[in-house]
Amino acid sequence: MLVKLYETNTNPKDIEKVVKVLQDGGLVIYPTDTVYAMGCDALNVRAVERICKLKGINPSKSNLSIICYDLSNISEYAKVDNTTFKLMKKNLPGPFTFLLKTTSSLPRIYKDKKMVGIRIPDNNIIREIARILGNPILTTSIKGDDEVVEYLTDPELINEKYENTVDLIVDGGYGGIDGSTIVDCTDSEPTITRQGKGDLIW
Repeated sequence: MLVKLYETNTNPKDIEKVVKVLQDGGLVIYPTDTVYAMGCDALNVRAVERICKLKGINPSKSNLSIICYDLSNISEYAKVDNTTFKLMKKNLPGPFTFLLKTTSSLPRIYKDKKMVGIRIPDNNIIREIARILGNPILTTSIKGDDEVVEYLTDPELINEKYENTVDLIVDGGYGGIDGSTIVDCTDSEPTITRQGKGDLIW
């Protein structure tokens, strides 16, 4: 199913369609402020396992990332001190993934690595979906081994490729090709471990 959504005017009925799929444990592809990504309700372990299997992700060896609507309930899912919170507040919403230590609120599948990536993209579509869902969204880019850019950026081609793999695809216009900048905040000093689209404001 392909649902068209506009960042400047997100149709509530179409948002509800996407949220219903996520509530039912479905997988969705959606735009962010960087690349198109695949996600599910981050607290639905079966859905998370399904994405990990699809993408060949070993959750005990790879960092899992979640999208939140805003910073208001970050402390439910990750341990964040005042310095890190201020850094996040300066840069979010934006094209960054902040790696933080997990809390006990996240399912066990996140806990082997003891850290989780936090994303608050500067994209109204996915943030509104997360807000209505009321849970964070597990997120991973759709970028695969075939580096054909059109299949990563054009929603109709993404639909052609993934319509039998996921339950719903959001057409939010053309996507980008650069991933987020990853900032590791699990040590005493935050460090950039991957420079992506965003330039961090310290």
